[in-house]
Amino acid sequence: MDRLELIKRNVQEIVTEEELDSLVASKEHPTAYVGYEPSGKIHMGHVLTVNKLIDLQNAGFEITVLLADVHAYLNQKGTLEEVRKTADYNKRCFIALGLDEKKTNFVYGSDFQLGSEYMLNVLKLTRAISLNRAKRSMDEVGRKMEDPKVSQMVYPIMQAVDIAMLGVDVAVGGIDQRKIHMLAREGLPGFGYKAPICIHTPILLGLDGTKMSSSSENFISVDDTEKAINKKLNKSFCTAGEIVDNPVIDLFKYHIFPRYDEVVFERPEKYGGNMTFSSQQELEDNFASGALHPADLKGGAAKYMNLILGPVRDVL
Repeated sequence: MDRLELIKRNVQEIVTEEELDSLVASKEHPTAYVGYEPSGKIHMGHVLTVNKLIDLQNAGFEITVLLADVHAYLNQKGTLEEVRKTADYNKRCFIALGLDEKKTNFVYGSDFQLGSEYMLNVLKLTRAISLNRAKRSMDEVGRKMEDPKVSQMVYPIMQAVDIAMLGVDVAVGGIDQRKIHMLAREGLPGFGYKAPICIHTPILLGLDGTKMSSSSENFISVDDTEKAINKKLNKSFCTAGEIVDNPVIDLFKYHIFPRYDEVVFERPEKYGGNMTFSSQQELEDNFASGALHPADLKGGAAKYMNLILGPVRDVL
């Protein structure tokens, strides 16, 4: 896989692809960042962007991870002390998942977001952004947005200023961050900062085939025990032969194959013996044809997810 293929693997959208191609061609070590709001358990949705940071790191990018403790505080996720503890937990998880600690710049929001230059830039941008635009940008990421607090309107403006102050070329995030990133692209050039290139990863279904939700417990957390992961995968939605909207197939596409050159499904000889696949396409073709049973797919997913998350459990 060449450099550009690695950068673009498993992304839903790049804004814009032409700008990204030009950046990679002209700069040996571009810079990229993701901001994580410390707010509870790390699940596979978070890991999806971590995987993309690892791809970018392997493609020569210099990576910054913003542990956005002030953002979490503004979004009503706890006191500053509580969210700082969660940020420390997040950092340990991300390193255990494969981000190179020596090559990754971990930054706490509170380390620079309370300074005078930062706050002046926030105030400047508030003068250029309408209240309706700020609210719309938070619709998919904010808590209790039916009755938002003023702090939540400042949140996306701060995120735009983060991009400017960190000086990164590329902003990475889930597709739910798109409206905030577009606000940054449109607002920052008016204050002398470059518009960021944006890489967006998809939002995956929960294991039950519906929207991933903490209340439904339909996701894998990085601190789930081996037994819990086996149980969740065994109960997961997985229709025989169906590839689209199959959360177990998605685990292989977005989490397992990016880390393993081949996957082995261990099966008794009476059921045809082990099956080995070296690509996502090969896996999907065999599942679609019925050669690979849903029970085997689930069992294989559980085995590899436990291998991936084992190092995380070891540091928690």
